[in-house]
Amino acid sequence: MKNTIGKKLFYVICILTSAIVVYNIWPEQKLATDAEIDFLLVEKSKRIMKVYYGAQLLKTYKISLGGNPTGHKVFEGDEKTPEGIYTIYDRNPNSGYHKNLGVSYPNSTDREKAKAIGKSPGGDIKIHGLKNGAFGMINKLHRLTDWTNGCIAVTNSEVDELYNAVVPNAKIEIKP
Repeated sequence: MKNTIGKKLFYVICILTSAIVVYNIWPEQKLATDAEIDFLLVEKSKRIMKVYYGAQLLKTYKISLGGNPTGHKVFEGDEKTPEGIYTIYDRNPNSGYHKNLGVSYPNSTDREKAKAIGKSPGGDIKIHGLKNGAFGMINKLHRLTDWTNGCIAVTNSEVDELYNAVVPNAKIEIKP
């Protein structure tokens, strides 16, 4: 009887492992190579980011957020992803997290709120890929948890798409 239970457990583990591997490598819809993005909408509670050109929805990305994602970012180290309307003001092809797009947090209101409690608002909020090195292998599995310090994380191939398609000073709205 123990041998039968052991075999069943072995098969269940094999099936689950296979399902995880297939999920992680299964190709997803790609953004058109000539696409331009002028507006990004992040819905934190749904863990999605929709990208648009004008009123046309081009693609929806599944995302990970800061490790403490509920609520608006108030100070450096709170691990919250900001909420509000910002712009994509920078791009870095040599990021420690594959590539990144800079979000214009903090704005003047953010700085005032942090100052009122005697803290720094922080900064360096990015849309980025996975940490350079072996971490890139986790690919879509990063979506299983919120793990950033307040940034918006996508896979490396997704940040490549965004890096190429987001126009300078594109607007980004981050909703709860």
